[in-house]
Amino acid sequence: MILVTGATGFVGSSLVRLLLARGEVVRVLVRPGSDRRNLTGLDVDIAEGDLLKPETLKAAVAGCQGLYHVAADYRLWTRNPDQMFEANVDGSQAIIRAAADAGVWRMVYTSSVAVMGIIKGGVADEQTPVSCRDMIGVYKQSKFKAEEAVQKLIDDEGAPVVIVNPSTPIGPRDIKPTPTGRMIVEAAAGRMPAFVDTGLNIAHVDDVAAGHILAFDKGQIGERYILGGSNMELSEILSHIADLMNRKPPTLKIPHNAILPIAYIAEAWTRISGGGDPFVLVDGVKMAKKKMFFSSAKAIRELGYQARPAGDALDDAVKWFQAEGYF
Repeated sequence: MILVTGATGFVGSSLVRLLLARGEVVRVLVRPGSDRRNLTGLDVDIAEGDLLKPETLKAAVAGCQGLYHVAADYRLWTRNPDQMFEANVDGSQAIIRAAADAGVWRMVYTSSVAVMGIIKGGVADEQTPVSCRDMIGVYKQSKFKAEEAVQKLIDDEGAPVVIVNPSTPIGPRDIKPTPTGRMIVEAAAGRMPAFVDTGLNIAHVDDVAAGHILAFDKGQIGERYILGGSNMELSEILSHIADLMNRKPPTLKIPHNAILPIAYIAEAWTRISGGGDPFVLVDGVKMAKKKMFFSSAKAIRELGYQARPAGDALDDAVKWFQAEGYF
């Protein structure tokens, strides 16, 4: 039996589908009262528990031979930074320790390229130098500390973990949506008349999920593998989406420093008003100053990882959001 955390989410639900398709018996760890739309119709064993309540994890890992720890608190803005660190760092340690104690012999931990170094004007990989000081915002900081904690469990306690670092997955079943999915929705709906000069590495969520399985099957314990796709300028991404929607792409490029004051005001107003997420984020603007371009060469070489063209991923994402009424 295989245990998957984060199975109600974006990457996790895609992973569960691929595991079932290859005949695995799958158990999923879900919080009581969680949104389980992404599990509808799937033949999975549901174990209710909470990563922050280690006493609930023993039953979830019992009888499992493998673990995919995909769950994470993925937001670029939060009113409670400590909560994000607890979920991403403490929660990761708790589930890996529980699995190791139960005799689970193979684990894959889902990190992120957010913890990787970035090369200005170039393409980064697993060896690009980086430190915690380079991490912009609570999400990146928490994921950096989480990967450090997982690596320590590997080195000090012999935890049998392979680490994967997805880039920017997009595609169907992004129900929240993720920050990138939110951008796609806004662009497809014609609500992004301008853009900043930045870039992302775009990968189809199903390819990222398949990369997890390859890491489980072929990855080296203690190693990490970037699971990415195509490096694209934001202007290219928006143009592709505009073509899909028969709209004109935005042509106004705004300097980062012109948006930053607006982001500070938006966040301050959100804190005062108690409303939802700000429409523009300080950390998001700061991150956009660097093009997050990465290479998946190591995963391709060592795991046999493959990624379809980014245009296909964008097509599937827009079609799904449109069919689900997000516009």
